[in-house]
Amino acid sequence: MTTNNKKLWWIWLFGTIVLMVYFTSKLLISDEDKKVFLPGNTTHGHYQIEMNCSACHSDSFSSAEDIQKSCMNCHAEELKIADDSHPKSKFTDPRNASIVAKLDARLCVTCHTEHKPEITGDMGLTVPVDVCVVCHDDIEEDRPSHKGMGFETCASAGCHNFHDNTALYEDFLLKHANESNLLKTITTRKTDIHSRIKYARNYPVKKYPNQKLASSDKDSPSMVKVDPKIVEQWSTTAHSSGGVNCTACHNVKNAQGIVQWQDKPGFKSCSNCHDSEFKGFTEGKHGMRIAQNMTPMKPGLSRSEMKSTAHDKQLTCNSCHRSHNFDVVYAATTSCLQCHNDKHSLAYKNSSHFKFWNNETISGGESVKGVSCATCHMPKIEKKFIDGEKHFVVQHNQNENLRPNEKMIRSVCMDCHGLEFSINALADQDLIDNNFQGQPKIHIKSIDMAVERVEKKSK
Repeated sequence: MTTNNKKLWWIWLFGTIVLMVYFTSKLLISDEDKKVFLPGNTTHGHYQIEMNCSACHSDSFSSAEDIQKSCMNCHAEELKIADDSHPKSKFTDPRNASIVAKLDARLCVTCHTEHKPEITGDMGLTVPVDVCVVCHDDIEEDRPSHKGMGFETCASAGCHNFHDNTALYEDFLLKHANESNLLKTITTRKTDIHSRIKYARNYPVKKYPNQKLASSDKDSPSMVKVDPKIVEQWSTTAHSSGGVNCTACHNVKNAQGIVQWQDKPGFKSCSNCHDSEFKGFTEGKHGMRIAQNMTPMKPGLSRSEMKSTAHDKQLTCNSCHRSHNFDVVYAATTSCLQCHNDKHSLAYKNSSHFKFWNNETISGGESVKGVSCATCHMPKIEKKFIDGEKHFVVQHNQNENLRPNEKMIRSVCMDCHGLEFSINALADQDLIDNNFQGQPKIHIKSIDMAVERVEKKSK
């Protein structure tokens, strides 16, 4: 071996060792450092869990079908609730074989492909904006009102959504065509925690019957020093009035299966009784990292605008509800504003929504006309329990009805507002930014076209 070759060999060896040390250090330190291994940025919905590759990929990273299973593990229930407008069954029909050959909509990854930021648009879409034309190139024949419209306009607010059109079907548009901006009757929903105690998976009903408890009834061990202020806080909550005593939360099984008192029991104790709420929490951006056995989300990890003072705050149940007093009014507004720093959030306290909310809850009452952050982003939904009973529970997945925003028309906006106003308001970004102070300056013609079509057919 010549002298020059020896030098090159030693340079190659040295460079290889340096690179090995560099990449090994990245693997052993923080998630931020590990991002050097990503083939490209992930989408807004998945970036929190991007370092847990197995959340989406099988061990072998084998096929689109394997990834499809991962997609459905997280999103199947959401599609079912949305009454998916384009279910897989539509594309497994042999009559649609020619369409599948052009666009295989049986697989999520056909439209939602990760690690390709250069072609990724809203909702994580990596397909052209005119993708609808693949199937609906003859739409003008059935809907003359669509003549001259560009196919890139299909997904405009108030028009079509690939998975969920429930608030935009023609029959629904016609039914609500003449509603006023603000409805005379406002829909209110109330949660009923007392009657739901019996549905808790691990709650010992016999030990903690549904009866009001006083401060003197606390059952913390005698050797545990409890701050009287904490006891007072607990005594004013729904927990004490529903018979939920100290040990119901603080007695926790350790790794050996032995029940022991824990000063800070953590979110798993909450999930024993609030399994529906906890499930929603771990499906949304606030808790999705917990669902993947990762460290809890911190506002500093968010791609949205957050307050610097909250960057290192871990998001768990107590982040919003605070231990022992579990103030739902605080959780519905103040806790959100402790972190969020975007235009929409900052404008909230100057809105009519907040004015009514503050006036109604400042005295400790329950809001009727007021709108908190949670009213829209964590709405109360009806849930049917095993024995057939129905109760309203809070949907803790704050993203469930947020993207695309017209998903909240039926579950939120129309509790107080007419359909046309709701569609127009959600299409007006300036109005969204100022937290809906004023009237929409954008008019979506969905209802107009539906009415015009019926009138023409009746002539």
